[in-house]
Amino acid sequence: MESLQTAFEELKHRLKAGRSFSTPGDDPVWYLVFDPALMLAVKGRMKAWAAQLALDGWTLETFSMADAVHEILTTHDMRDVWLESEAESPHAFHEINATLADALTAEKALLNSLEARLAALAGRPMTVLFVTDLEALHPYLRVGTLEHQLQGRFTVPTVILYPGCRAGKHALRFLGIYPEDGNYRSTHIGG
Repeated sequence: MESLQTAFEELKHRLKAGRSFSTPGDDPVWYLVFDPALMLAVKGRMKAWAAQLALDGWTLETFSMADAVHEILTTHDMRDVWLESEAESPHAFHEINATLADALTAEKALLNSLEARLAALAGRPMTVLFVTDLEALHPYLRVGTLEHQLQGRFTVPTVILYPGCRAGKHALRFLGIYPEDGNYRSTHIGG
């Protein structure tokens, strides 16, 4: 398995070289794929990676899926109803998760949150956005869905820190437990 630092060095090289646009509309998005067992190690390296990128002239910004999911679910109009329903049927995991997934996707709340972050970074040269804490999407959705919906709207180079494993050249397995998904458009590094 490729080390985290080796994968990060490849990412730095790709950022420096710029995204090679193979077809019109390709976005500057990369997946930094790592074994889910290394999630804490990745979080621990963020400050060092920010410093290394700064030496190359980059400003590292982050978007935490955990923070976004938390914000959406704790401020949702239905929160009190959800808590009451959970208290009445605490083992109805499938129904509870389906309801929460709907809250994140039905009105595009999570998509809008990420898109707003990208819009706020538009026009900032030498800025890279790291999308972190993808594990917070389980079991609601996968990030490839968001990437697909945001096609053409990535305003800065974006790195998705992906806990999972590669399955061939284009397929990934989120958290190493989901079935292979080959619908990711972007380049995969590591894993």
